[in-house]
Amino acid sequence: QVQLVESGGGLVQAGGSLRLSCAASGGTFSNWDMGWFRQAPGKDREFVGAIRYNGFSTNYAHSVKGRFTLSRDNAKNTAYLQMNSLKPEDTAVYYCAASGFSASPLLYDYWGQGTQVTVSS
Repeated sequence: QVQLVESGGGLVQAGGSLRLSCAASGGTFSNWDMGWFRQAPGKDREFVGAIRYNGFSTNYAHSVKGRFTLSRDNAKNTAYLQMNSLKPEDTAVYYCAASGFSASPLLYDYWGQGTQVTVSS
C-alpha cells in the first residue's frame, strides 16, 4: 500500500529555514503529482503548493510564494519542501499528499502523518 512519511520539521526562529522531506513507498512515485498542505490549530487544512510528477511545474499558495520551494528526486522517491524566511504564521503541521496538483485536499488519495513546524518570533 502507498505510504508517505514526512520528516524535517522542528522549531526555528523567525527568518530561519527548514527543509521538509516526504518519502514515498508502495507505488510509482514518478507518476504522482505531489501536494503539500498545512494545518494550524483550529484552522482548516491549507494548500501550500504542488509539484508535477516530473518536477517541471509547480504551483504555490500566495502566502508562501517566493519563500517556499518545492522539488523532488524521483530516483529517491522523495519530495521536498524548502522553507525560507519563515514567519510565526507558518507554524502548523505540514503534510504531503498524493496524487494531485490541486489546492483542494479532497482530490488527494494518500496522506502522510504530518510533521510539526513551529516558528518562534
